[in-house]
Parts: sequence; structure tokens; C-alpha cells
Amino acid sequence: MEYIYAALLLHSAEKEVTEEAINAIVAAAGIEVDAVRAKALVSALDGVNIEEAIAKAAVSAAPAAAPAAAPAAAPAAAEAAPEEDKSEESGMEGLGALFG
Repeated sequence: MEYIYAALLLHSAEKEVTEEAINAIVAAAGIEVDAVRAKALVSALDGVNIEEAIAKAAVSAAPAAAPAAAPAAAPAAAEAAPEEDKSEESGMEGLGALFG
């Protein structure tokens, strides 16, 4: 994860994402550098438009934020629950009659 953060930091600073730059950032953070991971990341990012990738990630993450609004509606649902219980009970009685 640190290597991805380093690449994003370089991109944000409008610097070229290179193995040496990633290794320098990781080392500056006090993390032991794994040159293979840095090389693999730079290779994987070759030809990738980071701005587009960030935009796609933001769009796909947006629906995940919608459930956070659901707890605000929970009190209203709790108030309506007793009325629904009666209809569910009568519905279950009807189903019980089907199966004897």
C-alpha cells in the first residue's frame, strides 16, 4: 500500500513516477524498501492515466456512501414497524391455512 501512496504523492506533486522516486519516498517514511515492489508498481502503471483511474475509483466508490444516509431514516421505519407487524401476522395466518 505504501508504494501506491508514494506513486499517488508523486503524481499529485506532478513528478514522474519512477522506481527511484518511489524508493526515496518509502525510505523517507522509515519503511524498508523493497525494490521489486517498486519496480512492479512502475511497470503496472506504465501507460495508465492516473487521473482517469482516480476518477473511475471515485465514481465506483460513490454508491458505497449512500447506505450512510440510511440510519437517519431508521427512526421513521421504527415508528411504522408496529403497523406492519399486524399485517405480517395476518399474512402468516393465511399462509398457514394453505399448508393445513
